[in-house]
Amino acid sequence: MTPLHRVFCGIIPPHLLDQLAQAPDAAVADAARRTLVADAGHRTGRSLTTAARTAARSVPAGTPRRTVCDAENHTRLPGRKVRGEGDDPTRDATVNRAYAGLGATFELLLAAYGRDSIDGSGLPLDATVHYDRDYGNAFWNGERMVFGDGDGEIFRDFTLPVDVIAHELGHGLTQYTANLAYFSQPGALNESVSDVLGSLVKQHVLGQTADQADWLIGAGLFTERVEGTALRSMKAPGTAYDDDLLGKDPQPATMDDYVHTGRDNGGVHINSGIPNHAFYLLATALGGHAWERAGQIWYDVLTGGELRETADFADFARLTLAAARERYGEGGAEDRAVVKAWSTVGVPTR
Repeated sequence: MTPLHRVFCGIIPPHLLDQLAQAPDAAVADAARRTLVADAGHRTGRSLTTAARTAARSVPAGTPRRTVCDAENHTRLPGRKVRGEGDDPTRDATVNRAYAGLGATFELLLAAYGRDSIDGSGLPLDATVHYDRDYGNAFWNGERMVFGDGDGEIFRDFTLPVDVIAHELGHGLTQYTANLAYFSQPGALNESVSDVLGSLVKQHVLGQTADQADWLIGAGLFTERVEGTALRSMKAPGTAYDDDLLGKDPQPATMDDYVHTGRDNGGVHINSGIPNHAFYLLATALGGHAWERAGQIWYDVLTGGELRETADFADFARLTLAAARERYGEGGAEDRAVVKAWSTVGVPTR
């Protein structure tokens, strides 16, 4: 059985936490340093997991199996189980949001693509909330989702935006499909796929069309003291925030501004803005619900078996064109929109 790369994938990129760790405000800096230390430990401790983890189902196919645990501001995982599948809501809104976000992601994958959980075989969806103290991140560790409460200074509770929850589960979806390596362009594609899924889940929950959506990732996560609307913008990469403490959003929208860096696994959270923008351009050009034609094309590539673990942007772009033609025909609206979207961001499709 082919091993799947189990990596630490956090929603907050290291460059943001590095900025905050230098803040003159001791409360902000201390929380950021604590988060950086914790995240470094998670990266060092990464290992391999395999699809054999999927257990036999005890419930009908197409039924979620969710478990939410409470770390009670400690770091031992999974924590104390506080809500299981079918249980009544608890008094803890964070627990309930995590439970609902797991369900919303499961529902989109099933309704739009006929996929039974992130592995396609009914994998249980597990989450831990209230991780550590003042922890400013949320992450997928290869087996479960983990959410911090934020520091209250820069970041709010990480279960507040449903797209953050779906983003992290998106790393699980990639893990069980294309298994994209987490560095440079394949890593940026890995991050972008998660942003795409996060945005699609949010739009599905809100019943929005592509034109109605805000295309922001993590809107509502920043506190009021931050000059910014979200962590990232798929519509306009590089415009999500411009803040004295955080700096300016460094995401490029096109290959002309591609960032060459050795940090953040080769800029996986930065250069993901390019394929993000391509997806936004495709979805808005096609109109309607983004999870339908645009999302279907991306899903076909992710699950088609031809996307290499080390694929770069051009590889992915070529496969999206092939997928569009395979499903919708050559020379149609989907074909033309895919070519134009990638051409606009400077990535060849041929």
